[in-house]
Amino acid sequence: MIFWISSYPKSGNTWLRILLASYYYTKDGIYDEKVLKNIDQFPQKKFFNEFNYDQKIPTDTIKLWIKAQEKINQDKKLKFFKTHNTFGKLNNFDFTNKENSIGCVYVVRDPRNVITSLKNFYELKDDQAFKWITNKNQYIYDVHKFEKDGFSDFQFISSWDTNFESWKTQKKIAIKIIRYEDLLNETYAVLNDVISFIHQITNNKEKIYKNKIKNAVISSSFSKLKDKEEKEGFSEAPQSKSGDSKIPFFNLGPKNNWKIILNDDLKEKLNKVFKKQLEELSY
Repeated sequence: MIFWISSYPKSGNTWLRILLASYYYTKDGIYDEKVLKNIDQFPQKKFFNEFNYDQKIPTDTIKLWIKAQEKINQDKKLKFFKTHNTFGKLNNFDFTNKENSIGCVYVVRDPRNVITSLKNFYELKDDQAFKWITNKNQYIYDVHKFEKDGFSDFQFISSWDTNFESWKTQKKIAIKIIRYEDLLNETYAVLNDVISFIHQITNNKEKIYKNKIKNAVISSSFSKLKDKEEKEGFSEAPQSKSGDSKIPFFNLGPKNNWKIILNDDLKEKLNKVFKKQLEELSY
């Protein structure tokens, strides 16, 4: 069965993957980038290799989402997958269902800080980033692999609020919602809660190793991840549109403060369009 680590892009999904991969796929909890491959992304090309679809049509793989997950689940083992996709149907095709998924942890982040990360990651101006985060029809795919893979890793993410609401309101699978800000400020406690939830949902009777959690937290701090990327690179850092250089994946982290970075006009627009969720999440 699949356990999802889901979020809107640039909301802390990769960091939670790193923490969980360090806990579940190392002996001592100390992070090694090699273990990150154990928590893969869905959808992507390799899961559709045995199926026929048109790589030039953005939505042509959605008809295969469930079939691909059925194939993934043939060995009946628990698997973690990252996704930014919304929960629900697209063109009447389900993203997932209770037959293939057992649970989810959804990472939500203040959209006013999400937008600053989006600007860096996708090299967007203010107006472009605002349209991006509020676009109900927004989707993503790996631009730099397009010629080879087409739209095989197409993900329908919609707008920030729609993405959040789609996972929050679904009743098909168990879900735990965590705020990125809480993960940042109380990393050990939140990670411990997440692992406890995973064990409960998956009926895992194994004890929770506090020392592994501690090691995962220490070895995966933002400062250490940023320093490691600067020295060795990071496999998921995107190529810049303007040349061969890569855009830093671990960019601002705790220094990402929308109150300082955003101009008043953009603040006002974001506060207005996401008012309901900002109040609900105590942002």
